[in-house]
Amino acid sequence: QVQLVESGGGSVQAGGSLRLSCAISGLPKSTYSMGWFRQAPGKEREKVAAINSADYAAYASYVRGRFTISQDKAKNILYLQMNSLKPEDTGMYYCAAGRTFSTLVTGRPDYWGKGTRVSISS
Repeated sequence: QVQLVESGGGSVQAGGSLRLSCAISGLPKSTYSMGWFRQAPGKEREKVAAINSADYAAYASYVRGRFTISQDKAKNILYLQMNSLKPEDTGMYYCAAGRTFSTLVTGRPDYWGKGTRVSISS
């Protein structure tokens, strides 16, 4: 049974930083790609960042240069370091896993976590 459990969300002021973590278990292969998505209140879920098993990473334009996705394969943890946070970064952040990198890029991963809430005040 695949489990993706996010943590690290919270409330910070604009300009601050947070680091999200996603504990991963039960994935059938170590070659899965991982990613982060987010959903602001009243808006659709959107892509944030993705990383493949070779540590190739891709970012949405609205977070590039501020957010960094990484993974600790030995510990089976996915991270999202978020710096220079803005109020528009507020939302639920979801960890996701996909058989291929394209599943993350196209927004169709195979597995989802339940999310962690991020709130940025101005």
